[in-house]
Amino acid sequence: MKTFTTAALAAFVAAGTVQAQETFEMTSAFGKNLPILGTAGVDFVEKINGISSEVEFEHFDPGELVPTLEALDAVSNGSVDAAFTTSGYWQGKMGAASLFAAVPFGPEAGEFLGWMLYDDGGKYFQQMYDDNGYNVKVLTCGMIAPETSGWFKNEINSLEDLEGLNMRFFGLGAKVMQKLGVSTSLLAGGDIFPALERGAIDATEFSMPRIDARLGFHQIAKFNYFPGWHQPSTLFELLINRDRWEDLDERAQKQIEVACLANVTTNLAEGEATNFDAMVENVEKNGVTIKSWTPEQLATFESAWNEVVAELAAEDAFFKEVWDDLSEYRAGYKTWGDTIYLPRPRN
Repeated sequence: MKTFTTAALAAFVAAGTVQAQETFEMTSAFGKNLPILGTAGVDFVEKINGISSEVEFEHFDPGELVPTLEALDAVSNGSVDAAFTTSGYWQGKMGAASLFAAVPFGPEAGEFLGWMLYDDGGKYFQQMYDDNGYNVKVLTCGMIAPETSGWFKNEINSLEDLEGLNMRFFGLGAKVMQKLGVSTSLLAGGDIFPALERGAIDATEFSMPRIDARLGFHQIAKFNYFPGWHQPSTLFELLINRDRWEDLDERAQKQIEVACLANVTTNLAEGEATNFDAMVENVEKNGVTIKSWTPEQLATFESAWNEVVAELAAEDAFFKEVWDDLSEYRAGYKTWGDTIYLPRPRN
């Protein structure tokens, strides 16, 4: 009987019935100790490994394989199989990158997903990487609702108080802040607190209150500003080396796609469910003052953004093509979005 079983197994292998499981080493832009951002990459790995017998992903924190800002190049050249990250980190490499991450005064989560999954967003997302010579497959794989607008050491009584500040800022919002006299830099999450502590930066934005609490910004910067005009929602991506992706059969590819779509759901829900407690704790235990930009200040931010986007569209044909498509979609969505939802705030 033992001989028969071995022979049968050999026959199955020869016929392609039994396949070796493909292992993917995945670097994450966010450490697994971070709630919402970090747990998103971990949760994706748990999801795909739980449903697939064909592929297995291994999660690695930033710096274990490559630094956060080197992940795209590493996946493209094959030194890393995959990366859980956000395209906003590639703004310096590709002008349109942040249009697939977070758009100032742009779409909230539901509207953004509609464009990405049922309009042209997903097509342009892949085209951006292809046109710029990156050997990657990109998938929408996570999403969060708005972030805070930033942490400041001193209260901002007028927008003139922003002039001359050094601030960590992400994506296209950084260009808006530069219009208002702020010097911006893009730092990975783990580098922000030391920069605040030694005075290299005066202020920072990073993410949601619960995430920011883990990084300790409240220990140094006591004024937390809302709303997150620069990131009404933020999209996260799974990058997979194109050669590795194309070597997978269609079933394995579909399993990865399904795990990513499920991850969008849990990632968004975790952020929505767990941030209000962090806001209360910041005020009651950490001595934080929560501030809101005035309508006039938000109008100034938006005016600066309109200048930024006009300049970017004038100098980058692909940016303009994507921006025009997103704008057309949003104009159509407005018929629905401005009509169906209750006004904010509501009691």
